[in-house]
Amino acid sequence: MTVAYIQAYKDLIGQRIAEDDPGALAVDMLKAAAVHHGNFTGRWSEVLDRLCELPAETRKALCDALVDQYHSDQAGPDARDNALTLLGIVSRGLPDDPLAAERLTKLDELSRSQSVWHGSRHEVLAEAELAAGRPLAPAVVAVFRRAGLETYGSKPLADLAARLTAPVLNVGEEWAERAMRDGTGPDWQALLAHVTTATAAKPSAKWDRRALTLIDTLGADRVRETVLAWLALVGRPRTFPLERRTYEPDVNNAFDSYNANALRGLAWLLSLLPPHPDITRALGAVVETSLKKVAGLGPRCPKVANAGVVALARVDSEPALAELARLVTRVTYKNTVKLLDAALEARATALGLRREEIEELAVPAYGLTHVGRVEHRLGDVTAILEVHGTRALLSWRNAAGKEVRSVPAAVRRDHADELKELKAAAKDIDRMLSAQSERLDRQFLARRTWSYATWRERYLDHPLVGTLARRLLWTVDGTTAGYAGGALRTLSDTPVTGGDEVRLWHPVGHDPAEIVAWRDWLERHEITQPFKQAHREVYLLTDAERATATYSNRFAAHVLRQHQFHSLAAARGWRNKLRLSVDDSAPPAVRELPQWGLRAEYWIEGEGGEDYTDITDSGTFLRLRTDQVRFYPIDAPENSAHCAGGEYRMWLRDGADPVDPLPLTQIPPLVLSEVLRDVDLFVGVASIGNDPTWQDGGPGGRFQEYWTSYGFGELNQSAETRRLLLDRLIPRLAIADRCTLESRFLHVKGDRHTYKIHLGSGNILRTPNDQYLCIVPKSTPSAPQAGYLPYEGDRMLAVILSKAMLLADDTRITDPTILSQL
Repeated sequence: MTVAYIQAYKDLIGQRIAEDDPGALAVDMLKAAAVHHGNFTGRWSEVLDRLCELPAETRKALCDALVDQYHSDQAGPDARDNALTLLGIVSRGLPDDPLAAERLTKLDELSRSQSVWHGSRHEVLAEAELAAGRPLAPAVVAVFRRAGLETYGSKPLADLAARLTAPVLNVGEEWAERAMRDGTGPDWQALLAHVTTATAAKPSAKWDRRALTLIDTLGADRVRETVLAWLALVGRPRTFPLERRTYEPDVNNAFDSYNANALRGLAWLLSLLPPHPDITRALGAVVETSLKKVAGLGPRCPKVANAGVVALARVDSEPALAELARLVTRVTYKNTVKLLDAALEARATALGLRREEIEELAVPAYGLTHVGRVEHRLGDVTAILEVHGTRALLSWRNAAGKEVRSVPAAVRRDHADELKELKAAAKDIDRMLSAQSERLDRQFLARRTWSYATWRERYLDHPLVGTLARRLLWTVDGTTAGYAGGALRTLSDTPVTGGDEVRLWHPVGHDPAEIVAWRDWLERHEITQPFKQAHREVYLLTDAERATATYSNRFAAHVLRQHQFHSLAAARGWRNKLRLSVDDSAPPAVRELPQWGLRAEYWIEGEGGEDYTDITDSGTFLRLRTDQVRFYPIDAPENSAHCAGGEYRMWLRDGADPVDPLPLTQIPPLVLSEVLRDVDLFVGVASIGNDPTWQDGGPGGRFQEYWTSYGFGELNQSAETRRLLLDRLIPRLAIADRCTLESRFLHVKGDRHTYKIHLGSGNILRTPNDQYLCIVPKSTPSAPQAGYLPYEGDRMLAVILSKAMLLADDTRITDPTILSQL
């Protein structure tokens, strides 16, 4: 709005006042508000100041005219909103309270919003209510508090939010409402008010001193038990939903931004209490809950997750250190990962250890007295906590030693606290087993070695880690060994009783005959590995890659779901940036390998269609197209390309020279194999080709050719491994006489038709004419009981087996969506 325009409005106000025509002035103001789309900020505020400077009787007449306009037949919703706002501005200090009921209705409507736009000046409605001596409804307070935090440059909103001190927390979140019900006394109110002041990244000494005083007043045990009950409710659905506009993220799954400060304060508060296992569990849960993804937003609330990490780092206890070590294997959000790394590095430095040693020493035993097992005597009953695979199971035996199926009544009655702790330990073990399995799976590229004695203590004989280590293969002074029959043994079952150096075994560099022999050994001893090791895919250099010399096209020209790829990449230690449909560039997906001095790159680009419509509401590409895999020295300048595609170029700064990609023949075979295995995983999981609902080729059918070629084409390395396993597995199945493996497919003979299940994608063709059959698997399919399996974690194997079981008995299918295709 120009200075001349502003002056014209000021002159118009003077003219209408001189004409004694407040009705015309009201119409002019509403017209101007409509022209500026209800934006009452910027230089428009000079016009509003001119109105507020008018004499009281003139403003009273203008208010009456605005009320008339509000009720006129021509007024629409926007005009009525603008009239309410102008009334709130002009009527300040006047004795009357025009349109009070209508204002309350508008405030109630606003209370169902995530925030209010500062340009609408809706805070004047709240100010008018307060001036009339009426408190604002809690939900109205909540929306203006959020707006005060989220709207930048609006002093009126921020000033109003600062004055809204009751209720102490925002309503709408179950944990906050429980806290306000529990914390009714003045001491609890003081504590809640204090935690809302946690607006910095870390607590100050002054903040801690005040918190400790409040803790002393209430009692540390009481504070711990009460606050933990609140935190157990964090992340639950809102107690009432907020309205979501189409361009907004899913606000109902996000955290309330005002309450988030209080959550940060509660995390800090817990770290000042005496260490307790329940505190550690609660802080770890808060970190993970806060980092759950929300559509259009990303992680729910990183600042609360970061506060949880800061709090854990301040707790001086082994369980807290263990939780930090567990979280570092689970968390992928970059800033939180940095905090976790810093916390573990600091602890390692303080103890004079290397980082990887801290992660090993941090794994607790959780009370296990033997590898994977502990017994507790509770009266006449024996509780047995035992690890089976990646789960901790709790079982019971009565006084006679007979197993009972449920928790005995005497235990529930007389040993409630011990029962609670046992159940908590079982959950802790489940989480830690998953984390340790992932940590071990990453050790192939870590070049980690151990002395024999250290390895036995931290791995083979560790009460928890031993349940994983005893199902893996190791090399002791160059001799491969596995654990069976109570001892470490060679391929010929000769015991290995000592040595100097231990490494985690990898199939690269071993003869195929030896690898097959170890697979047989595992099967003979019925050992199910926690992840693929003996059956791990090996990616050797191909002739095509020797021809291209510096890059691999093995996983180029695929179409991947971007967000799924992004999550997988982070979980496997790759650094990636989401591609947005904007004029910006991004580096490739990168995995840094400092132990090898290398950096692996997977080149990708956004895929949005010709008109760039295949994007989310936040402007993120739904899909990616893939290109080359390359290797560079780890300190080489970074490559980047436009998010929507184009040539990758090296970003050179400070006169740096370009660095050529390394020839693939110079990449150590282990590194090449593991990097390509990661990329194969990304394609195998995130490709649209393994989505059974995409048989029409997706938007406009433009992916039809790709979907068909991927969904029924040649098998990748992981699918070949699956084929070898099925070849041994099928004879043990109840439907063995109906199954045949041929080339890329598992053929299943049903009573209605014969079916072909692709071993890579799980897609199905049926007779006659190879007609496509769409069966959408459950999100977490469970593999049918098939006896011994050599490794865990192959979701597609579970999908293929469950489809085979279903189709072998196709006359009993009742699902109408499947029957309609048969």
